[in-house]
Amino acid sequence: MGNSELPGGYEISADLARIDIARVHAWLSEDTYWARGRAREKQDAAIAGSLNFGVYDSASGEQCAYARVITDKATFAWLCDVYVDRSARGKGLGTAMVAAIRDHLSQYGLRRILLATADAQGVYEKIGFAPIENPEQWMVHGQQM
Repeated sequence: MGNSELPGGYEISADLARIDIARVHAWLSEDTYWARGRAREKQDAAIAGSLNFGVYDSASGEQCAYARVITDKATFAWLCDVYVDRSARGKGLGTAMVAAIRDHLSQYGLRRILLATADAQGVYEKIGFAPIENPEQWMVHGQQM
């Protein structure tokens, strides 16, 4: 994947072998409102069934951000579990990572990429996401935010 949008000193990869799965689980299960308490087995299954993206410090190789995408690679994608380590926040990594993921997904000609967020709308709006125009047409089964 290209690194053109990432700040200097960072790289993004979709290589599953590079994902620090234990670290991702700790981030999500301990420091998010949407996945707090998520079991390791559940996180492992989620990772196995998704496209996974990590942002890494180019010098140390340490993972500092993560996101995953659920997609059929033809019509639809769901972006989720977007997380930037607290020590790496404020550098534009989250916005750059999501932009790189959006660009990566463009090869599939998807009709839409969806996500849900309770507090980061501004981050996603910067790279072209917008509120659903007709939310009354959408439905959900299961737990809502």
